[in-house]
Amino acid sequence: MKRKWLVYLLFFVVLLAGFYFFLFRGTDLWKPKLPVLSYVKPYRLTAQDGRPYTDQDMLGKVSVVEYFFTSCKGICPKMNTNMKAIYETFKQEPDFMIVSNTCDPGTDSVPRLKAYADSMKADPAKWVFLTGRKDSLYQLARNSYLLDDPKNSFQKIEDQFIHTQFFALVDKNGKVRGQIYDGLKADELDKMKKDIRTLLAEKGSAHFANNIFSNNPQ
Repeated sequence: MKRKWLVYLLFFVVLLAGFYFFLFRGTDLWKPKLPVLSYVKPYRLTAQDGRPYTDQDMLGKVSVVEYFFTSCKGICPKMNTNMKAIYETFKQEPDFMIVSNTCDPGTDSVPRLKAYADSMKADPAKWVFLTGRKDSLYQLARNSYLLDDPKNSFQKIEDQFIHTQFFALVDKNGKVRGQIYDGLKADELDKMKKDIRTLLAEKGSAHFANNIFSNNPQ
């Protein structure tokens, strides 16, 4: 009798396992997930072609995000050389984007960003360069992408300056995922490429973490 019950128990365990396999097959629910670090809050900035660009434009895309400025002679050229390699690797992916935000909007006007983007041979449909109000850009860096310069100890926004070599990775649902990647380290860039492929393979969701229907930009 005891053996008979063990057979029944084993049968139901196999049946249950099969049920969950077919239930979740074809979804991402059974796969290990890259950690969620933050999410992109509503914003409205301006791209290099003069068009408005918002958090909603990122949805459905896997996006690499950075902060730089066009007159930088230090880390920015090295960062964007590495970013160009990322761009060349993934530019044929329909669900991939690069979002480069200026940290010096007082200098980086739309025409200046357009000239810089053209020098990088960046397709504006795949690589956007954004400018706007400094407080909006900096709030976005800190509160959404978790990108900041630890030297920023000034209270007034006009005295602050974000100069960081780090990249953030955003999934199709507006969540910042994986880790914050050092844009100057080859091993971290290789890790980011692997994580980009992981996120590209994930399905998007109809439910967005960053409140897609909000009309309250930063």
